Amino acid sequence: MTRRRLRSWLPYLLVVLAAAASVAGLTVRPATGAAQARADYVIVAGAPGLRWDDLDPQRTPALWQQAVRGSVGWLSVRSGNRTTCPVDGWLTLGAGNYAAWGGRRVTGSCPPLSPALTRPDDLGANLTEQRSVVDDNAEHSPYGAVPGALAESVRCSVAVGPGAAVAAARPFGRVDRYEPVLPADPHALLSSCVLSVVDLGTITGTGAARQAAVARADAALAKVVAARPERSLVVVAGVSDTDTTSRLHVAIVEGPGWAGGWLTSAGTGRDGYLKLVDLAPTVLAALGRPQPEKLFTGRSVTSVPGRPADLAAAMGGRRDADRQAGAQQRVAGRFFTVLAAVQLLLFALAVPMLVRARRHAGPTGPAGVPRRWLAIAEPALIVGALAIPAALLADTVPWWRADHPGLVFGLVTAVFTAIGTVAVRISPRYGRTLWPLGAVAAIGAAVVGVDLLTGARLQLNGVAGYSTVLGNRYAGVGSVGLGVFVTGALVAAGCAAQWVRRPWRPVIVVLVGGVAVVMVGSPYLGADPVGAIAVTAGVCVAAAISTGGWLTFPRFAWAAFAGLVVTIGFAAVDLRRPALEQGSLGRFLSALADGAGGPAVQRAAAANGEALLDSPLTVLAVVGGLMLAFCRYSPWGGLNRLFGLHPAVRAATAGAVVATLIAGVLGGSALAVAGAAAATAVPTAVLVALRVLDHAADRTRADGETDGPGGPGLAPPDPVLRRVGAR
Repeated sequence: MTRRRLRSWLPYLLVVLAAAASVAGLTVRPATGAAQARADYVIVAGAPGLRWDDLDPQRTPALWQQAVRGSVGWLSVRSGNRTTCPVDGWLTLGAGNYAAWGGRRVTGSCPPLSPALTRPDDLGANLTEQRSVVDDNAEHSPYGAVPGALAESVRCSVAVGPGAAVAAARPFGRVDRYEPVLPADPHALLSSCVLSVVDLGTITGTGAARQAAVARADAALAKVVAARPERSLVVVAGVSDTDTTSRLHVAIVEGPGWAGGWLTSAGTGRDGYLKLVDLAPTVLAALGRPQPEKLFTGRSVTSVPGRPADLAAAMGGRRDADRQAGAQQRVAGRFFTVLAAVQLLLFALAVPMLVRARRHAGPTGPAGVPRRWLAIAEPALIVGALAIPAALLADTVPWWRADHPGLVFGLVTAVFTAIGTVAVRISPRYGRTLWPLGAVAAIGAAVVGVDLLTGARLQLNGVAGYSTVLGNRYAGVGSVGLGVFVTGALVAAGCAAQWVRRPWRPVIVVLVGGVAVVMVGSPYLGADPVGAIAVTAGVCVAAAISTGGWLTFPRFAWAAFAGLVVTIGFAAVDLRRPALEQGSLGRFLSALADGAGGPAVQRAAAANGEALLDSPLTVLAVVGGLMLAFCRYSPWGGLNRLFGLHPAVRAATAGAVVATLIAGVLGGSALAVAGAAAATAVPTAVLVALRVLDHAADRTRADGETDGPGGPGLAPPDPVLRRVGAR
């Protein structure tokens, strides 16, 4: 009796163990790094549109030398508007937050920068529209940006040029000191305030016209560097785009303690990458000034070693992140659209095969699915399921440097898909019912897992990863990788659990799922605490029902309790950290406690709405969900029988659905996580359902009997037998 009671409590004990291990794994965070050296003055020289391919040691000597001497990085210029035009970039720089100058939608090139400035005296200026811009951001922006927060944090500031005036204007519009152009000797001007913002001019166009604009910016920067005061820090930034084509831009920080390294911040977690909103906190940190409470969303930038001595090698060739990110944006949408169309076609062709497989029971029924059809359908379904892992592996090849990057990416992805399909097909275990489902799931989880262990290089600016241009994620696991990894780990664990005795099935699920939780949530690996909480809930659900039976209220309560323990445990640890070191969960809870959680909820809702409508992954999620519903609830689906024979697989499926839906909604990616999960698991689930239905026909029925409620009735062809059956 005691042993039986222990077995009945084993799943719940393992759920508690998973919760404890998850909290322990998530609360460890990497060190924030040493603070940079202080400066007496900071000069921010901005040039909207300036990119790394504009720099040249001969044509732009000042820019080149600043980059050689200082620390460099790729700058994402995301703002409060969908397209960051120059006025939005300058405004975001001065707000330290995602600000927007009006809510207009740009369709081509950005309008010229022409803010309305008045000169009430010979010293400063007044930005006449600043008050209305501040009110507009307060009323309509979900980010809580306050334009002018940076200028308000210092005693006085200098602005040179119209763009600099937008960045340096205080919230009520006053620019402390203003000059429309640099004077012949700007030393006195740059020494008059601790913060100077200089507009180097907007870089637009192509060819000779663009080179001329870059040369003018370089000449202005040379004048600034020659007249800079002692113990000053010079920040050079391409503060915005100039049209609807989003790019990564130049970021250089040069001064004492900033020599020859990569720029990074806690907001990106990736060496060599920083955000436009990180510049304002960096300015105040360099000056030793406190940051305005709850106004900045960026993190202070630091310099880390590891940059190649050759600047051209550091920012070009295989390291050219701007070129890779641009190619990724062009190819990603087409890839997922094609994948959705292909899977829709596969499912449409699989439906009549499922119907025929279900109807061929008994000696008088029609013949089953021809073997030659299955010989084609099974590899095709495996190919569809391996497409996303193959797309991740394609980023091991610099396809984005080709003249036709989309074509090269497609060929490389096809090669990796073929290799994976052959590996699954030639395995001695291929004939086992669950092998294709488990093997493909394990391959997907292994690809993402190895990528996380090696720094998530495949997801960085990858077609099946995330783009740094968008400014949402720079390191760790993305929404697509999360869907593939979690679903692959749970489904593989469910298939493996079928090989052990029933009491030990929760052990397999918890061990594999616990590793997945820690990998997703660890700041060193997945860096997604919200995703880790969602995965914990999915693992607990899967463990609770892996021994069979239904998701009863006690089982659901234990699963919910474990997810709540992980959430509260991680939140408690996160809230104890300083505000600038808190993760997304801690910042959200802090905002709720202060009564400022509305903008955070609004941002999440807006992100979910945009992802739901704009992403092809939504189509994959809907198509995959409909196919699973057909296989589960139709008389010919086969999943009922599959789940009845393999309860651990049913548990893994339920856990994956719970985890991916929660992660998508809470993470602001709507159905993107579920779409990636469906694209990886549903094709092989259909394959296994076909096999189960085919095996289910290995029985004999009496003449005159019908299939009953499980399928369509088939009357015998002989009229006499038909009459006998009727009686």
